Amino acid sequence: MTYDLIIIGGGPAGYLAAERAAEGGLSVLLFEKKALGGVCLNEGCIPTKTLLHSSKLYTQAQNGEAFGVSSDGVKFNHQAVIKRKTKIVRTLVAGVSAKMKGAGVTVVAHTAEIIGGTAGDFSVSADGATYSGRNILVATGSEVLILPIPGLKEGLESGLILTSREILDLAEPPKTLAVIGGGVIGLEMAAYFAAIGVSVTVIEMQSHIGGYLDTEIADMLQKELAAKGIKFMLNTKIEHIDEINADKILLAIGRKPVSAGFGLESLNVHMERGAVVTDTNSRTNVPGIYAAGDVNGKSMLAHTAYREAEVAINHILGVKDEMRYDAIPAVIYTSPEVAGVGETEESAAAKGIDTTVKKLSMRYSGRFVAETDRADGLCKLIMEKSTNRLIGAHIIGNYASEIVQICVMMIESRRNVDYYKQVVFPHPTVCEIIREVLFS
Repeated sequence: MTYDLIIIGGGPAGYLAAERAAEGGLSVLLFEKKALGGVCLNEGCIPTKTLLHSSKLYTQAQNGEAFGVSSDGVKFNHQAVIKRKTKIVRTLVAGVSAKMKGAGVTVVAHTAEIIGGTAGDFSVSADGATYSGRNILVATGSEVLILPIPGLKEGLESGLILTSREILDLAEPPKTLAVIGGGVIGLEMAAYFAAIGVSVTVIEMQSHIGGYLDTEIADMLQKELAAKGIKFMLNTKIEHIDEINADKILLAIGRKPVSAGFGLESLNVHMERGAVVTDTNSRTNVPGIYAAGDVNGKSMLAHTAYREAEVAINHILGVKDEMRYDAIPAVIYTSPEVAGVGETEESAAAKGIDTTVKKLSMRYSGRFVAETDRADGLCKLIMEKSTNRLIGAHIIGNYASEIVQICVMMIESRRNVDYYKQVVFPHPTVCEIIREVLFS
């Protein structure tokens, strides 16, 4: 049998592409060597949010007095949290599997390799069998970035050093935890363990945390996390693991695309720094071969992978569509949450964009004040002066992960922000802060 589409990788890009392709009438074969759902579902987005939700409930229970709620003898059971996390992951993985079955997608639990062919007639080998496909979507994802730091390899082998995979199954919380890397993964795990009583130190090579976060927001987040007991060592480069004194060390310096070992080299698929190069239709330079998700190295977010997959399938189906990257939201699910989309003040200035920046304290939202105790936050909107259109938004405060979607839609619509001054927001909601900033 020759399949219309062969997909290598069953993460967000792979399984959504399979679903959309099947809905479009294509015959689909999906290879996944581990578990459906990829890193996001099994060891990333979902399990980390499960842990963070439990730690937030614990913190709220400990600090209920300000809200008229007394709770004596509150305890935190890390093992129960891990058990619940595992159950949730299994349930969701089973759900993805059921979706594939319901859509008529053939799933093969094995590593696959493209062994040759051209558009309309590719051959893929897996477990001694050969399969034929008219198109191929590479959705092999990413893996933890390992730098050649002396002592790192030995630390990983001994269990002293953990990656984002192992730390999610840690049976007992350590007394002290050092986190190498102040990006999203590092900060979220630092927040979880600090909330349950672990002494946490974040070691970051840059002068600020949060990677490409707006620097004003990043500074506010650092102050908030420091107030919760997290120590920060910025501008610090680890020369040897022996420099770090902690019971456990989390390696969270980033991820890299998984592109080797799938036959892409033999077909001369264009790659840069290990990432598969794609255009706005998720096409590679080889006709009939597409790539979506972390393997292209562009965004490395599950929601970006979903959209890239949809664009690839639409191109195969002959539906006009293209990928846009100027309105991809990013969230850090710490407490407080941080969310951003589009340009920062720094990136806009670097591109020579003349901007108008408006910002307000989150305390201009009545609901924010009602649901927090002396907490503050910030909502910053960045407009292009020449068009008066929103090109960036950055928020720190509760519900930031939900509010940012309004800003995503504003950027995507390309409308003048005056249009949104006429939009009615429900009251009282924290998202009203967007309207307040527009009128400020």
